[in-house]
Amino acid sequence: MAQIGVVPDDIRAPDIDETPLKAELPRPYCGRMAREKVAAVSAGADDIVLCADTTVAVGRRIFGKPENIEEAATFLRLMSGRRHKVITAVAVKRGDKIWQRDVQSTVKMKSLSDAELNAYLATNDWQGKAGGYGIQGPAGALIPWISGSFTGIVGLPLAETANLLRAAGYPIEGETP
Repeated sequence: MAQIGVVPDDIRAPDIDETPLKAELPRPYCGRMAREKVAAVSAGADDIVLCADTTVAVGRRIFGKPENIEEAATFLRLMSGRRHKVITAVAVKRGDKIWQRDVQSTVKMKSLSDAELNAYLATNDWQGKAGGYGIQGPAGALIPWISGSFTGIVGLPLAETANLLRAAGYPIEGETP
């Protein structure tokens, strides 16, 4: 957010159930998570609240944050040598109004050898990351190709976020309110 000149007054993690609904597809799931997160944050009528959710999907399968190294290895093996989708949904709330946008990017992960997989897992960079990797860290060396928004893959599509904040009346760096 600092890249677009946004400095939050407060950071509050919304406490919601992030379990996908039965047969829920990745893109609708991600949008629902962003909406539920922004709705869960109590705020004043003039406060602007921003929440986002990033989901990694292989086909219809949703990969959240792996619970342990074994699950991270499973996710990475399933993405190895294949393309997958990274969806980030952003929701901005001011008063009773919510603005929302999602961005879907396609990412190709190289075919991982056991040595590459184990070396990456040993970095512990997989922890707390949807799909078990963050393109902005050591896993960037495993990603030869993307189509879409790099910042969306990182977790917050900046161009779209700036537009949502503008819509809510928040001036972006260098702009007047």
